Amino acid sequence: MPKTFAAICGLCPHCCRILPGEAGYCRARGLPKDAAGNVVSLSYGKLTSIALDPIEKKPLYHFHPGSMILSVGSFGCNLSCPWCQNSYISTIGVHEAETHDVAPETLALMAERYISEGNIGVAFTYNEPLINFEYVRDASRILKECGLKSVLVTNGYLNTEYFDEILPLIDAMNIDLKGISREFYKKIGGDIETVRQNIRTAASRCHLEVTCLLINGENDGEREMEEMTDFITSVSSEIPLHISRFFPRHKMKNSAPTRIESMKKFEQIAKSKLKYVYLGNV
Repeated sequence: MPKTFAAICGLCPHCCRILPGEAGYCRARGLPKDAAGNVVSLSYGKLTSIALDPIEKKPLYHFHPGSMILSVGSFGCNLSCPWCQNSYISTIGVHEAETHDVAPETLALMAERYISEGNIGVAFTYNEPLINFEYVRDASRILKECGLKSVLVTNGYLNTEYFDEILPLIDAMNIDLKGISREFYKKIGGDIETVRQNIRTAASRCHLEVTCLLINGENDGEREMEEMTDFITSVSSEIPLHISRFFPRHKMKNSAPTRIESMKKFEQIAKSKLKYVYLGNV
């Protein structure tokens, strides 16, 4: 029998071992049957979502406030949150996704067309953009040449060498800090230390804001709130924190929305140490 060769994807800490014709954990990177042993981006140039949004919707409150930004997403994710608010695109692969093919050059042209409407560039968002690393990199290079901004809305779960490579091309970032403990991140298929390190790095290299989606019984304990606040403060008390409210989605459709009192408690704790704290959907 002929040998079957697998390839390793080193983009994120999963380091998936992928067989020909299969995709990795994120569903957006795979090894085509005819590939010469190289993992490729299955989502390159394949967009599921395109919209012109206020920059505050990302959310970014301290980066060109009042402006608009062309926002695009693809499919797949390298974490598995049962409460995912965008599971309709984050949990599917290339064969299930309804996509539009948009080359990086075309995306830049689209962004330029919206300048008259207040557009400042492109936000890579909706699903996890960094699993579509090559597309974000290529598009961001062109956007920079055009004098436009590149924004990431990300879970920050990427290996250091790739994170360092993309950062010079990124103007602003919102990283989703989902929890603070190793156990919490293990439940969703991730590693908190990778995210913590990337938050530290991003804070020193581009404009950074952080979002925490607060979920009843998952990460809404007072100790967790204090530890998340302490970590962000240890990086910089100037980092804006967005406290976001969970609504029933994905595998938690029967769960209750986040308690308002929990969000206000987190706000109280965070404001004691952070300069900018914002509550969403209350």
